[in-house]
Amino acid sequence: MNSYFAPAKVNLFLHVVGRRADGYHLLESVFQLLDFGDSIGIAPRADGLVRRVTGIPGVPEEEDLVIRAARALQAATGCARGADIGVTKRLPMGGGLGGGSSDAATVLLALNRLWSLGLDRAKLTAIGLKLGADVPFFLFGRNAFAAGIGEQLQAVDLPPRWFVVLKPPVSVPTVEIFRAPDLTRDTNSVKIADFPAGEWSFPQTRFANDLQPVAFDRYPVVAQAARWLAQHDAQAAITARMTGSGACVFSAFATEDMARRVYAERPAQYAGFVARDLQRHPLADYAEG
Repeated sequence: MNSYFAPAKVNLFLHVVGRRADGYHLLESVFQLLDFGDSIGIAPRADGLVRRVTGIPGVPEEEDLVIRAARALQAATGCARGADIGVTKRLPMGGGLGGGSSDAATVLLALNRLWSLGLDRAKLTAIGLKLGADVPFFLFGRNAFAAGIGEQLQAVDLPPRWFVVLKPPVSVPTVEIFRAPDLTRDTNSVKIADFPAGEWSFPQTRFANDLQPVAFDRYPVVAQAARWLAQHDAQAAITARMTGSGACVFSAFATEDMARRVYAERPAQYAGFVARDLQRHPLADYAEG
């Protein structure tokens, strides 16, 4: 069984700029890949069966995104081959790090190669979008400015940084945050041209996470983690903030030493990790175009 990496992401900012008639929210964000994530083991099968050999406790096989991704790829292509799939989870569920979406994208990319399908990125993205709004980003393969419901992506070059990510002892359901009546849904739209070359600091005053106030109000422990991390903002290249719909919070630092010193001082109740920026998905070449 070969092992494939499924990287985490953080949202350097996340604005909700509207809502479609079908209920999907219109978002703008900059996604940053990290060099920390899950591992997906895959062994091709000739009999067409897709089986989960190791999975996530509490998640039925039929609902697991890695299994759904493999079967969606089979259905879209008519492929008669199958796979045994195992997941080694390092990214927390309900953390806002894109773990499930990243796992699904890694399965699509790896099986595209293992099953010799030769699908281009656009075709994989059409499959991935039905699995989750963040899946297209991981298939895109680069750090990106995202718009629409997450499917409109433009590559961006981000400076090298080290990230401290803290996970409070709670999971935050994405659906709950997006359904909240007090969620701001009319933030002014921005464009990539609004960011002059090299100015990717995202000060809290302008580029924030619109989901953050809602999550903080409902999950005070997430707000507490962000306040603790904010004590180190004087050293940070990006001020402390929440990623996605939470519960993880992060700051970015210019050097590994600074990041590891801050992480070492964290209160005992916070799990987390230190990670470096990742400029390119390691499986980016597994799709054409």
